[in-house]
Amino acid sequence: MVRTNSKDTDRQAGTSLMDRDVTYRARNRALLVAVAGLAMSPALVTPAAAQSAQKGAKSGKTLEVKSGEILELTGTTTVSELTIADGGAIAAPDGYSLSLTVNGVETGGKLGLLTDGSGGVATTIAAGTYRGKVVLTVATANEVTYSGMTFPFRQAIYVDANGVDESKSVPSDVRGGTVTDTSADNITLLSNGESFNGVYVTGGASYTLNKPKIAFAGNGRCDFIGYGASVVGTGDGTTLVLDGAVIKNEGVVRTAVIADDTANVIVKNSTIHCADGDHVPAEYPASGSGDTRYMITVPWMLGLSGNVRATNLLGASTRASYINSSISSEKWGALSVDGGSNCVLTGINSRIANTKGQGYGSYAIGHVTEHFLGCTFDVGDYALIHWGASAHYGDSTKDAVAALNESLELGLTKDELRSLPVKSTRIDAGRFMVLWYAAGSVTIDGGTQVNTGETTFMSKAVAASVTVDGSKGARLNPGNGVIFQLMDTDRPSSVSVSGKPWKTEMLGTYTEPTGSPTKSSSWVTTSAQSTDSTASFTDIDLSGDFYNSVRGGGNAGLQGQNLVLDFTRSTVKGVISATTTKHRVSTITIDEYREISEVTNTPSAVVNNGVVVTLGSGSSWTVTGTSHLSALTLASDAAVKAPRGRKVTLTVDGTATEIKAGSSYTGALTLTVA
Repeated sequence: MVRTNSKDTDRQAGTSLMDRDVTYRARNRALLVAVAGLAMSPALVTPAAAQSAQKGAKSGKTLEVKSGEILELTGTTTVSELTIADGGAIAAPDGYSLSLTVNGVETGGKLGLLTDGSGGVATTIAAGTYRGKVVLTVATANEVTYSGMTFPFRQAIYVDANGVDESKSVPSDVRGGTVTDTSADNITLLSNGESFNGVYVTGGASYTLNKPKIAFAGNGRCDFIGYGASVVGTGDGTTLVLDGAVIKNEGVVRTAVIADDTANVIVKNSTIHCADGDHVPAEYPASGSGDTRYMITVPWMLGLSGNVRATNLLGASTRASYINSSISSEKWGALSVDGGSNCVLTGINSRIANTKGQGYGSYAIGHVTEHFLGCTFDVGDYALIHWGASAHYGDSTKDAVAALNESLELGLTKDELRSLPVKSTRIDAGRFMVLWYAAGSVTIDGGTQVNTGETTFMSKAVAASVTVDGSKGARLNPGNGVIFQLMDTDRPSSVSVSGKPWKTEMLGTYTEPTGSPTKSSSWVTTSAQSTDSTASFTDIDLSGDFYNSVRGGGNAGLQGQNLVLDFTRSTVKGVISATTTKHRVSTITIDEYREISEVTNTPSAVVNNGVVVTLGSGSSWTVTGTSHLSALTLASDAAVKAPRGRKVTLTVDGTATEIKAGSSYTGALTLTVA
């Protein structure tokens, strides 16, 4: 057992918190803290310099490294003052890492340039003078590989299946509380250096953080592996629980929570917020990079800006669950799933937000399943960016939560389950609820309320699937009066680069097509196809428009795509039509990134953009303007209406045709209101 006691007030580290006793009850595995010496290598430091440094350190007072000197430490060293001159350096032996804390705050860590030989992931201790309780910790290296690159992790607490491994930890960064092999209670972790991690749990460990307070300022480097994150849970069989956590970070990709590599990470009763950093590395391309080893700003092609997302879910079959918690990012994203496959992301009775007017609530890629029950979304742009997933928004009923508790191994006790109130999900999104870039489904039920500044559902020429059940009060309220927009993608592509450590840069340009689309000889518009976008509505009253503007005929590699709509015991009031769209600008580059998805619609005859409508039992459509369809089917008790005082007429291939319940029509259908 190692116990440290400190009553020093913070000076150089810049925080007003006082140190409290820290208790470690883990095994001491070759703990380097027990060695407090300095090594002298003639190739690195002159004998006189080494002797002077040793004398200062042993006296517990000062340590000085002059310009041109490299001092290698073989053991953890504590002094009251450390000075590193410009051109001087302190290093640890091969196989070890070096971290500096001052009065219990990790500090001084400085990342290399992104263009250096290491890929810019190694940290050194910055030149300067550090005063207070200065601890230089030499720890066994924790080297983590990702996509062919090695990231030298340093962390306050390292946990594996055997418990806390102090030889890989930096105990001097842990302030207050108690640390054992199975849990850490009431600890505080602070950092203003770069790419220092808080708690790293791996190797099948089961570990609980009770009421931790974590505040990191300064840049991380890669949130696709968690380098610089507050908390990482990774590895098959690993379970990491955060209960009552408060995490507040500020910095480029200084992520709060990372779940990776089949781990199960559970966050409850917690508050998490990440704010953008002020210092994006100068060598990083202004347009950003799509190379995930280096990507530190959100791809502007999503219509967003920002340089930190609060969380990330990675790896294969990894799970991350947020219960009765608040998760927010300044911009970019609050809950992300990226770089993984078949993961599960869950939110129960949680607030999910962006605080600076841009960003998404969740991101979904790699056949992920996302559950949001009783959650509140207050997001700048999108509740969800959809790259291939299954997402559900509903109520946190007792049965639904209990089912997730069992299937996802959330570990909620009977008392915890009983205390969670039943809530409905509410979504307030500045632009769209969902933006699709790949095929996938969204289900909305219960009392879910969806309020968007613009269109509710935005599909970029992919097989989007929407199911809305309004029987328990679910409602859609589009700010611009458009419920569903199916359109061609307007997302510029990344370009390959050479002579850089990153493989791609986001220098693409979108140019709007001109002229009329070419009619495809193979595309069928009058019936549903497997690649169509579909939406099904049951027991709901809808007010809004549905548009399909896909050009087809070979444009963007598509022959065509239909919008297939089914209504059961529902009413819809609006225009449902094939359209042509126009952006506000003819080309979109990084300078016009907010113009992505911003289009106006003009109802137009179907070309390759079929609109297939089924009015099922108990349904009616009040047509508010000219609408062009390719197929219309009415149940025996369904109706097509006009607003009061007006009349709706139908032509099929140019011939006036009576609209009858129980009938079906295909061809060039035009409904007009007079």
